[in-house]
Amino acid sequence: MQQINTTPAERFLRLGDVLERTALSRSTIYKKIQDGKFPPPVKVGPRAARWKETAVSRWINEMANPVEMEASA
Repeated sequence: MQQINTTPAERFLRLGDVLERTALSRSTIYKKIQDGKFPPPVKVGPRAARWKETAVSRWINEMANPVEMEASA
């Protein structure tokens, strides 16, 4: 019997989607990536990069709940 994967596939976001969801500017996103404070994009082609939706959502949740971040540190 073949097992069926019921886990939804990971979605990848374009830069415009990331900017819209975070309300940050392009330069701020890349500065935070450089500082290790934002998830880096994943290369999906020679000239294309995308962000994992789960990574961006996790970052947004952490920024919305800074007390929980400090408690887990």
